[in-house]
Amino acid sequence: MTATVCTPLYAEWLALHPTHPVHTGRSRGTPHEGPVLVAGVAGALVEGIAAGDLVVATEVEDVRRGRAVPCDAAAFVVGELRRLGFTVHAGPVVTTDHVVDSAAERAVLAACGAVAVDTESALLAGDDGRTVVVRAIVDTPDLPLRRVGMPWRGARALRELRRTAPVINAWRAATGEREVLLAAPRSFCAGVERAIETVERALERFGAPVYVRRQIVHNRHVVDDLEQRGAIFVEEVDAVPEGAVLVLAAHGVAPTVRVQAAERHLQVIDATCPLVAKVHQEVRRYAANDNTVVLIGHADHEEVVGTTGEAPDHVRVVSTPAEAEAIQVPDPARVAYAMQTTLAVEEASETAAVLRQRFPTLKGPRTDDICYATSNRQAGVRAIARRSGLVIVVGSQNSSNSHRLVEVAEAAGTPAVLVDDAGDLPLDRLAGATRVGITAGASAPPALVDELVNCLSGLGPITVTETGEPAEDVRFVLPKEVTRP
Repeated sequence: MTATVCTPLYAEWLALHPTHPVHTGRSRGTPHEGPVLVAGVAGALVEGIAAGDLVVATEVEDVRRGRAVPCDAAAFVVGELRRLGFTVHAGPVVTTDHVVDSAAERAVLAACGAVAVDTESALLAGDDGRTVVVRAIVDTPDLPLRRVGMPWRGARALRELRRTAPVINAWRAATGEREVLLAAPRSFCAGVERAIETVERALERFGAPVYVRRQIVHNRHVVDDLEQRGAIFVEEVDAVPEGAVLVLAAHGVAPTVRVQAAERHLQVIDATCPLVAKVHQEVRRYAANDNTVVLIGHADHEEVVGTTGEAPDHVRVVSTPAEAEAIQVPDPARVAYAMQTTLAVEEASETAAVLRQRFPTLKGPRTDDICYATSNRQAGVRAIARRSGLVIVVGSQNSSNSHRLVEVAEAAGTPAVLVDDAGDLPLDRLAGATRVGITAGASAPPALVDELVNCLSGLGPITVTETGEPAEDVRFVLPKEVTRP
């Protein structure tokens, strides 16, 4: 399978890349052997796009034939260009059989949803979604072609287009057939679903705005979506107007936060994951019996901060077996332990084993505190890592359980990368990766995995296999504040 680059800068491109198959065009209906990238100039149809900006097509619309074809790998290219500092707009590009320069015609095309217009892309695009279109803007609604400064704008657009060469090279190297292994289970767990639904129900019941302390779950896409619906995320309680509705995030909070909320007469809805609440209860019980509680976790994680707040004078945090080996306690006969729920299972177990060896009377939960979802997802990624050349974990950078999935894959000997979404994935990680494993942290929406798989299909034919046990039948009851009549 050969990737093809179609560009009006043929002579310059061929001089820079003599080994690359490059075509300036093709007759309608002539199939390419593989993915196609069309690069050139275009006119903007909407406000907010300046001359010299880049537009990457999410789909190509052909007004002459009344068809639209998707550009499935667009997110990869958009992300790559933005990381290099380009100003990039993504949206539909429409192809016409003439140069569009009148304000009226631009408005008609824009009303159909297109953000830019050209005269070639639809002729070069295939129907399989494996076309990428990169256009540098020459003219805009405010600066049409027949306006002073056109030569300067054209030169700037071509200069920007030439600078995209590294991205086009990366795209070409990433194209090819590949097998995709989907780990199961993946994405949302019951605690995350409960937390998100709690905010949604609160918005329905009380109306916007509803305030949420910190991120409801550690995922940027979830937070952005809820913000659009009317949720307002704050760092601390003192940023919430007195008497307002406040939702506490899934990671739990220290008792001092609840006291502050009461002082401001806030209507508190607790979306703490029940499995996190269980750890809080354990710490309170151990501390009440004058035990030193060794909390295995990461000291700066919100869950650990909240749990420590239950008994700050009694809790000591350790994150590794080495730290457990070195910890000192007032009374070695009165020691208990608890765990952050999103740790890597193996390392947490090793740390607990060190504590048991050092403190023979160590008290602990009947079962380790790492939640079922964390354990299941780590088992799933371990299974696909053994068969993959690269593992992609979908999740935000502040998601502890997502980072642990990366660590588990790498411990199995497979390179792994954590990405917020498809646009966050560097194309060079896909070069030569013919078998790719994909999973998602417990706070990552399932739609992000679907988007990633679809983007991979835009680079070449893929086969998708799901591996593991997808069924998780755990469900948690919603807080009474959003369910009672």
